[in-house]
Formats: sequence, structure tokens, C-alpha cells
Amino acid sequence: NLDAPVRLEERKALGKEVKGLRKEGLVPAVVHNHGQQSIHVMAPELELERVYEAAGKHHPLNLEVGNQKYFVLIKDAHFHPVKRRLQHVVFQTIRRDEKVEAEVPIRIEGEIPAEKVGLMVLHQLDSVEVEALPANLPDELVIDGARLAELHDKLTVADLAVPEGVTILTEAEHPIATVVETKAMMAEEETAVEEAEAAEGEEAAEGEATAGEAPEGESSEQEATKQAS
Repeated sequence: NLDAPVRLEERKALGKEVKGLRKEGLVPAVVHNHGQQSIHVMAPELELERVYEAAGKHHPLNLEVGNQKYFVLIKDAHFHPVKRRLQHVVFQTIRRDEKVEAEVPIRIEGEIPAEKVGLMVLHQLDSVEVEALPANLPDELVIDGARLAELHDKLTVADLAVPEGVTILTEAEHPIATVVETKAMMAEEETAVEEAEAAEGEEAAEGEATAGEAPEGESSEQEATKQAS
């Protein structure tokens, strides 16, 4: 339940000292507070992972740090490059009456016809930057996969259905997904092209060889002329 407050503890460990927190199953975080002094906090790793998975960078949260309450968005989250475990979270305080920028995920809805005929869909964008009041931030933006039917069909940011009160900041022409050939199909095409080029080369070689031969009967006529003279 994202409406319930997320409780964090203030921390004194900073810099290299935070490694000790991670060994104890805690994740360091920071709350940037509208130009005021940032608050260094921590919470159990599993709890923060649950919150980040549910809220992403688009769902407002209510934080409680001791007796203080903060209305925030997650602005960033850092993961271990190999273990993919949450390492650090950055919260940003926001106001309910001010527009904010947030990152909203994209979901392609329904069946994709191109995949049924052996084509492949290259996914190029999984979220967009938007601007809206906190209450108007969508949990996701949905787009119809039925439009991906033939080779080179594509969906762009301009194709997204945008709720009222939301402005998309990502470029409208940025591709979201494009229908492409599979590696097997590309390999078959390359083989066909190579075979066609080889056949053309053989025909050209045969033509040159034929052009170099004397026409039939020409040599016997030349010999007869020499003997007569």
C-alpha cells in the first residue's frame, strides 16, 4: 500500500561508513528537501526494494523520519552492477500544488501481430519523462501493440495516449518499439544475396570466355583462304 507512510531512520554513517550499513541489511538514502539541508536516512533493504518496485520514479510517497513527515518522489536508485541489489536511494520533496517532472513506465498492451509471423520487436524505450501535478502522475502509459504488424512498423512517443493534465517531455519522434527481422531471417537474406552475387559472377565469367572464342567455322575458312593463296 503506497498510501501508507514509509518509515525511515535518520543515520549518522556517511561516506565509507555506509558499507557497514549494507552488511547489516540496511540501505542508505537521502532526502533532498527543497534547498534546505538534506536528510541522511536508512531503511531495511527489502523494505526499500519493495517501495521502489511499486512506486518507481513516478508515484508520490509519504515519508516519516522520526517526527518529521515529507511528501516525496524517488528521483534515483542505484543498484550493484553485478548483484543488482539496491545500494542507495535519492528522495526529493515535492509540493502537492506544484508540477513535478517524473519518469513514467510504458506498457505495450495486447498481442503484437508481427511476432505471430516470425518477426521480432525491438524495444527501444521503456519509460518517458513527464510533467504534471503529483495527483495527476499516471502509474503507466499504455500503447496498443496491434499497430506492430509488418516489417519496419514502429511506435513512437507521439503515439502514446496522454491523460489530461500530463505533458510528455520526451521527444515525440523517439521510437518506443520497431518491427525488425530476426537474426535467422537476416542470415537467410544474406545467404540469398551471396548466392545471387555468385551466380552473377559465374554468368559474367562465362560470357567473357564465350566472347574470347572464335565463331564456329571461322578458323576453317581462314585456313582455306591461306591454302588458296
